[in-house]
Amino acid sequence: MPPTTTRFIRWNSVSFYQTIGRLGVPLFLLLTGVLLLQPSKLGESIGEFFRKRWARIGLPFLFWGAAYFIYDFLVVHQINNSPINTGSIIQGVLTGPYYQFWYLYLLVGLYLLTPILRVVMAHAERNLIKYLLTLWLIGAFILPAIYLATNLRLDANVLAFTGYAGYFILGAFLVTVEVRRSLLAVLAAVGIASTMVATYVIAWVVGGVEMFWFQLYFSPTLILAAAALFMLMIKTQHSQTPIAQPASAPMPTTSVQTLVSEPNEQEPTHPSLGRRLLALISASTLGIFLLHPMILDVFQKGYLHFAINGNTLNSIVSVPLNTVLVLFISLGIIVGLQKIPVLKKLVN
Repeated sequence: MPPTTTRFIRWNSVSFYQTIGRLGVPLFLLLTGVLLLQPSKLGESIGEFFRKRWARIGLPFLFWGAAYFIYDFLVVHQINNSPINTGSIIQGVLTGPYYQFWYLYLLVGLYLLTPILRVVMAHAERNLIKYLLTLWLIGAFILPAIYLATNLRLDANVLAFTGYAGYFILGAFLVTVEVRRSLLAVLAAVGIASTMVATYVIAWVVGGVEMFWFQLYFSPTLILAAAALFMLMIKTQHSQTPIAQPASAPMPTTSVQTLVSEPNEQEPTHPSLGRRLLALISASTLGIFLLHPMILDVFQKGYLHFAINGNTLNSIVSVPLNTVLVLFISLGIIVGLQKIPVLKKLVN
């Protein structure tokens, strides 16, 4: 039975919010690949690399891990009436004390590969990098798409290079590619729109757990949207981008750090309030990411005796309202904690 107009608008509004939200992880992975896989980083020893990574995510992991174990014990387990024991604590350390910690474990896996991938990206010819990315794309979404449509599955052992490492390498590769800004905008819009349309069609026709297949991190439409949006943001910040190298040339050996860290020459001397706010959020992203589920729980689960969720408000309103509230409350807490000297390196 076709949905009513109201249900159609509400469902697709939430689908739009969710599609935009799902772009966050791919964009961060693409950017991480740019920052860590530069040929200029080859001189950094493995020991020095891991010391820097420990300071960046190791200390915050310990601080926020302890905070969430306490939160689990005092709030979550008490409300759910579920026991906490040695086994649950050990499992929490192995897989993360709360759901958002999966991303830190992903980063650890990518960090372990980084010293090797730096050598590959610095010395491999472009055709070899394209071949590697092609293998990743086949394993990431082409074979799963065939299985979704036909229920025929190729043995997973055939393609060993799958997963998030593909985004990591793709980010370092994309900054060497030249594409017109107008085309990137079109591709990003097509990727987002096609993700929403395909999700709606599968939900209506098939239903079940497969309805959100196109919103997975490795769906073709989400990869397209993330890659195009990433390149568009890089080109928007900087007037010049590296020109693609000849097919037979190795990956460029010049640093691409300027693409993401150096200010534009035309950047105003006195940045606007929006730019200052964006810079403040950017300097606190890890802390916001690790803290925000706790704040989100407070609003969605009604811990303050009122709730902001799809049951109390129309999702068209509740989703952006929760987003704004959680973002700025989390930011305020993180900025406040950063002003305490002993906590500054722990919270972010």
